[in-house]
Amino acid sequence: MPNPDHEKFNVVDTIRQSAPVDTTLPYDITSLAGKVILITGGASGFGASFARHWASHGAHIFIGDINDAAGEELAAELRTLPGSSGHHHFQHCDVTKWEDQLALFQAAVRSSPTGGIDAVVANAGVIEKETAASGGGFENPSGLDMDENPRPAPPPLQCVAVNLTGVMYTAHLALYWLPKNQEPKQTASSQDSPSTQPPQPRDRHLLLIGSVAGLMPITGQPEYTVSKHGVTGLFRSLRGTVFQHGIRVNMICPYFVETPLIPTPGMLMLAGAALGSVGDVVDAATRLVADEAIRGRALVVGPKMKVVDEEDGGWKVVEREGGARTQPVWECYAHDYEQVEEFVLRYIRLLNAVSAIRGWVGTLKDVVNALFFRRKARV
Repeated sequence: MPNPDHEKFNVVDTIRQSAPVDTTLPYDITSLAGKVILITGGASGFGASFARHWASHGAHIFIGDINDAAGEELAAELRTLPGSSGHHHFQHCDVTKWEDQLALFQAAVRSSPTGGIDAVVANAGVIEKETAASGGGFENPSGLDMDENPRPAPPPLQCVAVNLTGVMYTAHLALYWLPKNQEPKQTASSQDSPSTQPPQPRDRHLLLIGSVAGLMPITGQPEYTVSKHGVTGLFRSLRGTVFQHGIRVNMICPYFVETPLIPTPGMLMLAGAALGSVGDVVDAATRLVADEAIRGRALVVGPKMKVVDEEDGGWKVVEREGGARTQPVWECYAHDYEQVEEFVLRYIRLLNAVSAIRGWVGTLKDVVNALFFRRKARV
C-alpha cells in the first residue's frame, strides 16, 4: 500500500513506472518477432545466450564485442537457427572507446530491416582480474613511494571503464537512437484487419545489466562493486526522465552464475553455495524485453529460494501444496517510490511539513525568485 506520509511526492504516475512484476506469471514472447536488438558484449556469456534465445523467436540481433572470431561465429549461427529472421550482424566494438560504440550504433541502423533499433542491451562487462585474494588489485597498492622513472602507474581501472563508462556510452547512444524509432510495428491483428486495428508504435527499450554487486558490496571486488553501483544509479536516474522520450528502461541484477566471467579462484570461494542459472537470467531479461508494459523495474536473479514472509519480527517459510514454493527471480527497487528507506521517508515527511507550512505563498515566492531574480544575477 502507498504510504500516506509521502503520497504527495509520489512520482510513480508521473514517470510512467509500471506496476510490480509478478515473476511467477507467464508472459507473451511473440513481441520479440521483428524487433531489432543491439547487444554490447554479445559474443559470449549472457549476451550470447540472449542473442540465441531472442533470434530463435524472430528478433533481428546486432552484436558488438571485442572478440571478433566469437562474434562472427555467433552471428553465422544465429542465421541458421529455426525461427531466425536471418538479419543478424556482428561488428567489432571496444565499449570503452566512444568511436567504436558510435560506429556500432550507426552500423546497426544501416543494417536494420526496419531502419531503427527497438531495444539496446548494455551487456558488456568484466570483473577484476587482480584481487585482494590474489595479493594484488586495487586494495593492495605497492611501490607508490618510488621516485625514479618510470613513475608509479595509476591503477588500471579497466573494470570501471568497461562496466560503467562503457555502459554510460551505450545509454547515451541509446537515448539518441531509440526515439528515432518511429516506424509503426505491424502486428498480426493489424495486418488482418487494418481498418479496426491500427499499427502499434515500435518499442524503445534500454535494458541495463547490473548485478547484485550494485545492491550490496562484493568484498574483494571494489572496482566491480563501484561500477555496478554506478549502473544502479544510472537506472534509478534514467527511469525518472526517459519516459519523456517514449523510452522504457529496466535492469536485471544477476547473482553469481557459473560463466567464464567468474575466474577459478572465485568459483572456489563459492564452492558449496548455490549459484544462479544462465537460463533464469535469460528468462528475466526476456520478460523485460518482450513485455512492453514493464517500465522502470529491476529484477534480481539468483538461485531458487524459498518464499518467506516477515511475521512478528521473524521469518517463516510459506508452504505451498507439494512443499515450499521457490523462485529465482525477484523484484529489487520495486517499491522505492512508494515505500522508501527510513532516511528518505523521514526526509519526505519534512518536505511535506515544510510545504504545508509555506503553502501557496511560499511556492509563489520561489517561482518569482527563479524566473526573475536568479536570471538577473546570472546576467
